[in-house]
Amino acid sequence: MVQRQLPKVGEFLELMQFKKPELDARKRRLDAALTIADLRAIAKRRTPKAAFDYTDGAAEGELSLARARRAFEDVEFHPDILRPAAVVDTSCEILGGPSALPFGIAPTGFTRLMQTEGETAGASAAAAAGIPFTLSTLGTTSIEDVKAATLREPQGPIPGRNWFQLYVMRDRSISYGLVERAAAAGFDTLQFTVDTPIAGARLRDKRNGFSIPPQLTLGTIVNAIPRPWWWYDFLTTPKLEFASLSTTGGTVGELLNAAMDPTISDDDLDVIRGMWPGKLVVKGVQNVQDAARLIDRGVDGIVLSNHGGRQLDRAPVPFHLLPKVVREVGKDATVMVDTGIMNGADIVASIALGAKFTLIGRAYLYGLMAGGRQGVDRTIAILRGEIERTMTLLGVSSLAELEPRHVTQLTRLVPVGDQQIASRV
Repeated sequence: MVQRQLPKVGEFLELMQFKKPELDARKRRLDAALTIADLRAIAKRRTPKAAFDYTDGAAEGELSLARARRAFEDVEFHPDILRPAAVVDTSCEILGGPSALPFGIAPTGFTRLMQTEGETAGASAAAAAGIPFTLSTLGTTSIEDVKAATLREPQGPIPGRNWFQLYVMRDRSISYGLVERAAAAGFDTLQFTVDTPIAGARLRDKRNGFSIPPQLTLGTIVNAIPRPWWWYDFLTTPKLEFASLSTTGGTVGELLNAAMDPTISDDDLDVIRGMWPGKLVVKGVQNVQDAARLIDRGVDGIVLSNHGGRQLDRAPVPFHLLPKVVREVGKDATVMVDTGIMNGADIVASIALGAKFTLIGRAYLYGLMAGGRQGVDRTIAILRGEIERTMTLLGVSSLAELEPRHVTQLTRLVPVGDQQIASRV
């Protein structure tokens, strides 16, 4: 028999603890975002379709991007039990300097198009978090202004760092000038990008009529009506243009094809190596043979990347390639990975399989579109929390304790040859 009584006012009031309302609308929506997917949903609501799709989309059928994300979803972790990890250290040494977390912000082009604070928000948030920020050749904030944004941020125990991503242009003098400016501004690492001899077929951009600068059509005007804040920012801030290039006007593909040189070669790498005083990393490596050849040519590191799926569709999945490359060159050079990272667990799995560092692109831009600088801070906080929680549940206290035994790469993509061999065993 259940014993009942009249409700007691004191006990009732204890249950009715009302949360203090948050009056800051930006903080309220960012606090409600618990995952990068949540930030993406906010970004999609707040950003015009053409700008959002430029960020969110990939090349052709977008298979490379889908496969990269699926590779991380198919990770199986193997935790150790009764291994206390009450305090987790997420810091690491990367390319001659410290980072508070095992990821940095990847280079992204046209960033002020997504949200007017652009690269300044990314650089300042990275500096506050003690992680590297990479400025793109196609950035919309200058090398010098990014450096200034980093220096304005109060420096914590691990200072912010700036890296620069370089495309080799048809006019080599432009590229050489950017290298010299980045070195003079104190950027410590150069990412020489090799996977963009021409632009990939980004079909969402073509269907949206996306161009730089944006062109107004009836469709864009209708799409803008529920997003007046974006247009207010766009129309009341300095003109959107490349900070390092004078060429504007046209679709993204047209701009890239006009600027990029499909004839770049090892000779160009040697020239840049001779000019650059800091660490040199090659970004866009997609097979073991190229990784080994580049290390033999004296680069300090490589980034396994298929450009976020934005260039060659059906390209190799960088995360799948990671263990093979680490076995081949991991003792001789720094191996990093990007493409498809949407969760701190993705980063933990990459470190466990031998990556020294990871880079995030879309995850950062979703936060930027969702809430400017505060949104980038939220992206970093979400990933930090997921990294710490995953490491604690695995029973590891530091990144150095992560090992390949902690991860199994499950895969739905098995080469036909391997299937035939397996069937004979």
